[in-house]
Amino acid sequence: MPNQLVRYQQTGDLHFITFSCYHRRPYLKSPATRDLFERSLESMRVRYHFNVVGYVIMPEHVHLLMSEPAAAMLAKALQAVKLSVTVQRPERPFWQVRYYDFNVFTDKKRIEKLRYIHRNPVTRGLVDRAEHWKWSSFHHWCTGQQGAVEIDSHWATEI
Repeated sequence: MPNQLVRYQQTGDLHFITFSCYHRRPYLKSPATRDLFERSLESMRVRYHFNVVGYVIMPEHVHLLMSEPAAAMLAKALQAVKLSVTVQRPERPFWQVRYYDFNVFTDKKRIEKLRYIHRNPVTRGLVDRAEHWKWSSFHHWCTGQQGAVEIDSHWATEI
């Protein structure tokens, strides 16, 4: 494990997080497994008190744009999300151990990361248009309607 890894946490920044299935296997390829991940993410969002600004669930990885949890360190909340999925699935191991974390502290970077998240299924050729991929926050950002995961957005302040 690299010793040079530096994470900047407890800064109040948003975090762009990426983590992958073990050896990038497509363990999240089925709609049922992606639905399971959404339920787990929402459950842990409530338990650990963090906001999800954006997300996408791909067949072999996940991208999240989220706040720091109020009830634990970021790594602990992410571990809980991953463990919640793992205990409900037969694949072992399910996840890669590590995760990628990028601090997002400007509006420009937040928009860039949201666009990247929402375009990922199109870029990968899974759908022709972002709105056709059910397992992301794109629909919420376009309509304001909440889905399986509560999204922290400008829509939330207008209710």
